[in-house]
Amino acid sequence: MTSQVSSPADKTDGALAGERSCTPATENGAGKEVRRLDRVIIRFAGDSGDGMQLTGDRFTSETASFGNDLSTLPNFPAEIRAPAGTLPGVSSFQLHFADHDILTPGDAPNVLVAMNPAALKANLADVPRGADIIVNTDEFTKRPMAKVGYATSPLEDGSLEAYNVHPVPLTTLTIEALKDFGLSRKEAERSKNMFALGLLSWMYHRPTESTEAFLRQKFAKKPDIAEANVAAFRAGWNFGETTEDFAVSYEVAPATKAFPTGTYRNISGNLALSYGLVAAGRQADLPLYLGSYPITPASDILHELSKHKNFGVRTFQAEDEIAGIGAALGAAFGGSLAVTTTSGPGVALKSETIGLAVSLELPLLIVDIQRGGPSTGLPTKTEQADLLQAMYGRNGEAPVPIVAPKTPADCFDAALDAARIALTYRTPVFLLSDGYLANGSEPWRIPEVDELPDLRVQFATSANHELADGTEVFWPYKRDAQTLARPWAVPGTPGLEHRIGGIEKQDGTGNISYDPANHDFMVRTRQAKIDGIEVPDLEVDDPSGDADTLVIGWGSTYGPITAAVRRVRRAGGQIAQAHLRHLNPFPGNLGAVLGRYDKVVVPEMNLGQLATLLRAKFLVDAQSHTQVSGMPFKAEQLAAHLEEVMKQGPKEAIND
Repeated sequence: MTSQVSSPADKTDGALAGERSCTPATENGAGKEVRRLDRVIIRFAGDSGDGMQLTGDRFTSETASFGNDLSTLPNFPAEIRAPAGTLPGVSSFQLHFADHDILTPGDAPNVLVAMNPAALKANLADVPRGADIIVNTDEFTKRPMAKVGYATSPLEDGSLEAYNVHPVPLTTLTIEALKDFGLSRKEAERSKNMFALGLLSWMYHRPTESTEAFLRQKFAKKPDIAEANVAAFRAGWNFGETTEDFAVSYEVAPATKAFPTGTYRNISGNLALSYGLVAAGRQADLPLYLGSYPITPASDILHELSKHKNFGVRTFQAEDEIAGIGAALGAAFGGSLAVTTTSGPGVALKSETIGLAVSLELPLLIVDIQRGGPSTGLPTKTEQADLLQAMYGRNGEAPVPIVAPKTPADCFDAALDAARIALTYRTPVFLLSDGYLANGSEPWRIPEVDELPDLRVQFATSANHELADGTEVFWPYKRDAQTLARPWAVPGTPGLEHRIGGIEKQDGTGNISYDPANHDFMVRTRQAKIDGIEVPDLEVDDPSGDADTLVIGWGSTYGPITAAVRRVRRAGGQIAQAHLRHLNPFPGNLGAVLGRYDKVVVPEMNLGQLATLLRAKFLVDAQSHTQVSGMPFKAEQLAAHLEEVMKQGPKEAIND
């Protein structure tokens, strides 16, 4: 879904946690009060079979089409189907939308929609006092409450007095609305998420036409089910319009000043990354080949790329991780832009073949959608703890460039950047996203084709070296003087036959070599090639120019860090911020940037991996602030930590 924005960019800071500015109220056609807010955070929560992800996705799509800035945080169990009504089975979807530029899904929901007791108990700790809680009272019976340890009903024992509770018999109302459709009770109950969506759409004046069209398309083969869902959706809307319990609805104006002029759509990180890979293949004028094995949270990329054969995309679902990257490396040898996708455990299995790609010096993109580890770890939770694995997780000296996107939409540009490096320098490249970016979404400006980089490469077509006797031959390791990249010869090109394999190559000829001096030269040359990759200088956001504290991050910490920095500055603090996209090699000015500040703080969703690299390379006392809960940082907590660091002298700051 796309929307046009035609106003100049005027990005503003988001509101502080718990603050929502409100303009004077008006009345709608039904005589109900309408309040105008600048931002809202809504969380839908229920059993993993209640359709919370679909509900949140539809609300998000309508919000995007309305023109709000937004950020989402889906959160779901790792189990395919955890026991119904239990805490491990709770699935939630949080959406933050606003009339101005925002950066995160929000620290705490202003509205919680709880479909059952488990959803209420699992999420209540995140809900601030005074927030709205909409509960499905039909589920608050003895057995469902006992499953999660409620001895008495929280709707009746006074434990929710600090909140604005709206008891709604969602199941009963849905069944009543669908009584003329001839559905069984179980079939009718499944539409209660659409009733809830209709109610929330009324509360926040969301468009409805696209959701109805979506439902009719989704259930096109079952038109009765489609119309039942549409009827439930409309019933929820009408309930909000007519019931006395919801006396107020809210408007959040479009974020007309938050975006540069262009055409926008809502996009998730994995979808943006997929589109970036397709665009890279087209800009390189090469077939795109994906060799992959399904793994959460990377599987969506395989699913999406398999839809785009018309753009020269070929996808191969291999029998395991090793076969997936092996096929991709073979495709790279054959002249394709080759990609393999995985998450952390899969990277471990692919490590030997990544080392082979380093030795063969072929372009290959290794997309790692990081998740909680070690081993199988937390398949559906986020983490950014694979940095050192990407940096060093191979035998021998096997350097690989590393690129990390910072937002869901930025995954598109990061994919193009990674492809540029791989094709220009003939090297495998790591693209480090994570579950937070992969599943989260935000508005994305669809670029014009002429804005995309030219990634075309020249294949070797003839001999490139003359022997002492005048014979012209092809040397597969004769390098470009500027990039140190070796020529890329497509197999089958007459006269360009050459040897490949994992054993060390002789410089130039590519013949097997056990010569110590040659090995030393080749190892140093491969490292020099990576060190010489052109990456932009690091940009520093330091409005005052007088800050003595720098907060630096990478990957998906960009949103929480930037939101926290805004809060610190709004409170009068002077603090600088920088964010790394290129982690190997680092930007050329990084050392100078770090040297300008007395204190350097590095927030990471690991135990301090970037901080370790910065300390080792630049001998700077980088201070870690870490979190490994499987969830992103909360901006308010991060801001509080930064304020504490700023109060300390340079010698007082200690690792957190």
